[in-house]
Amino acid sequence: METEVHREFEAYLDECTIITILLPSNREWDQHPCFTLIDPNGTRQSLPILHQEKHETFIKYQCQVQNLLVNMIGFHVGVGDILTDLQIGSVVRTAEFDDYYAYSGGDLGPSYSSTKTTFKLWAPTASEVCIKLIHPVHKNEMMVQMDCLSRGIWITEVEGDFDTFLYSYEVCVNRIWREAVDPYAKSVSINGTHGVVVDINKFNKPSETSTQVLIQPTDAIIYETHVRDFTVHPESGVTFKGKYKGFTQPTMGTGLSYLAELGITHVELLPLNDFEGVDEECPQKSYNWGYNPLHYFAPEGSYSTNPNDPYNRIQELQDMIEGIHQKGLSVIIDVVYNHVYIKEESSFEKIVPGYYFRYDLNGFPSNGTGVGNDLASERKMVRKFIVDCVLYWIETFNVDGFRFDLMGIMDVKTMNDIRHAVQQVKDHIFLLGEGWELNTPLPVPQKATIRNSIKMPGIAHFNDMFRDRIKGSTFNLYDRGFCLGNSHHVEEVKSLVAGSRSMFQSPGQSINYVEAHDNHTFWDKAIKSNSFEEEAMIRKRQKLATCMVILSQGVPFLHSGQEFYRTKKGIGNSYKSPDDINQLDWSLLNKWRKDIDYLKEIIAIRKYHGAFRLSSHDLIKKHMNFLDTVPELIAFELKEVAHLGEWGHILVIFNNGPDEQQVILKKKNSWTVLADHLQASTKGLYTLVTKKVVIKPISLLILGKK
Repeated sequence: METEVHREFEAYLDECTIITILLPSNREWDQHPCFTLIDPNGTRQSLPILHQEKHETFIKYQCQVQNLLVNMIGFHVGVGDILTDLQIGSVVRTAEFDDYYAYSGGDLGPSYSSTKTTFKLWAPTASEVCIKLIHPVHKNEMMVQMDCLSRGIWITEVEGDFDTFLYSYEVCVNRIWREAVDPYAKSVSINGTHGVVVDINKFNKPSETSTQVLIQPTDAIIYETHVRDFTVHPESGVTFKGKYKGFTQPTMGTGLSYLAELGITHVELLPLNDFEGVDEECPQKSYNWGYNPLHYFAPEGSYSTNPNDPYNRIQELQDMIEGIHQKGLSVIIDVVYNHVYIKEESSFEKIVPGYYFRYDLNGFPSNGTGVGNDLASERKMVRKFIVDCVLYWIETFNVDGFRFDLMGIMDVKTMNDIRHAVQQVKDHIFLLGEGWELNTPLPVPQKATIRNSIKMPGIAHFNDMFRDRIKGSTFNLYDRGFCLGNSHHVEEVKSLVAGSRSMFQSPGQSINYVEAHDNHTFWDKAIKSNSFEEEAMIRKRQKLATCMVILSQGVPFLHSGQEFYRTKKGIGNSYKSPDDINQLDWSLLNKWRKDIDYLKEIIAIRKYHGAFRLSSHDLIKKHMNFLDTVPELIAFELKEVAHLGEWGHILVIFNNGPDEQQVILKKKNSWTVLADHLQASTKGLYTLVTKKVVIKPISLLILGKK
């Protein structure tokens, strides 16, 4: 097939009425050239010149097309007696192109049966498409020509049983052939070099195993981890280290059993779709978080026990999620619809060049993600791809939620379309993402950012203000937040503890956290910023911060190991650091068992009483009241809440200072202590009859009365 093209000049359709022509300046042309457009039937029309620019190596002309030109395959442009093919340019990024070629069918990719397989591909700018099929054992190849239908759909039907055959598409655009893996491939070969035909009837059907049903988003307690981190440590108690199979392997107090006992409701897993950065043949030799997406429908092979088997990775992932469900926990998966690993090598760019990515006003790829490309979620077939993919993961793997990486790159309509789509197929799907404001060429009102959260009801956002005011700035290692001893922003901290009303339409949109896989762990930051303190005091500060996450209004989010002072040895960005940096150190369980048990009870208190999980700002305003205190204290009451749990009146006090403090109440009362600086219990620890409440240094106090 032709891979190299020589043209005397070049012509591109950049808009439906604009053709850009480049005449090389290394040869003589007419001083006033006349350009002609020739359609596939030989009909000619003149192309008036609208604008011209002289450059060092070429002269650029912009010419007017008389009629709207969308279906451009087979057109030529002439200057004098010299012809060139009309190439597809930036017209692919126009609204007219999007409307003309938008396809709504749900049958892209292979549709398998034992007697025939039908392949469908969306490739509207291609002049030819073939499919290459490779026998899984003998490796002999066959090439099949595909036929073009309307809306840019290419189709072919091959007779016979093609189960486990490898396949790829050969796509010709602008007379250049490129080989691409099917973006809709449900499984791939080892290291993702080819798609693989699989029989979806062989997949396990998701069971109806019941998990904890959330009445409202604020009932959730999310725990983020990574398949490999969670299982690879020598003391993890599992045999299949770094594998789907190891995640749910029965253990004695570690792993999944530990999570179920901790009291969280949702396990959030870093990307599970096929990604670059780990050699699936020798996965132990390299590490990656998974934010280098290659294939969005196919599970990652390095986590499977046999990445050469296209069914194995699917089956083991289904089994893992089912095993988590059997423990009563829900599963959120991390998805990366903001960029691809390498734009030029992606299937998107090979199949429809220029369409799937955003470009700036100068025609260069935008880079709001910081990794060289931004997916253009606002385009119809990109949006369709994302929605199709999300639904597939629900229907095939029975996931319960999605965490959208760099969600601020995506657009509001796509996020709302996802929300509407998932609500049709499964109740209580949890959607959350990083609503950061990023420099991508999408109008600000369209960005899926925190500032536009009111336009996306039912979608939660990571609350970076909560993180930075409680812990300290993520981007300044020495900046200290409230829990690290800084009392200068107490009023802001109070508003964050009360559900961040100024930021979000409802507290359920606020993901409260102080630590995640990104950036330094709390411990690694704290031992730098508070190096003047002893480690025992820093541990108290981290425990206090975790308690504030759990007891604030909104949705608590914990990073795995946060509860036992996880360290990554000072590495702030460990996305490809080795296992000894990223692994969850299970040996710390026994070392810090007392602190873990304390936090387990704090979680139980949150779940035990609905006053900690109020669903609206109006309810928070009605029931939550802050007391006037010294800056080192944050104290609030939850009043008239007997209808939400055992206690009708609750008092919570956080002390970030190194000294004992006291709060003088309006009158003397009998209180049950639910948590002090040493213990916590939903049943109560002891009774205080007092007007003067004393709180120990760097600690928490929870009082309740009926």
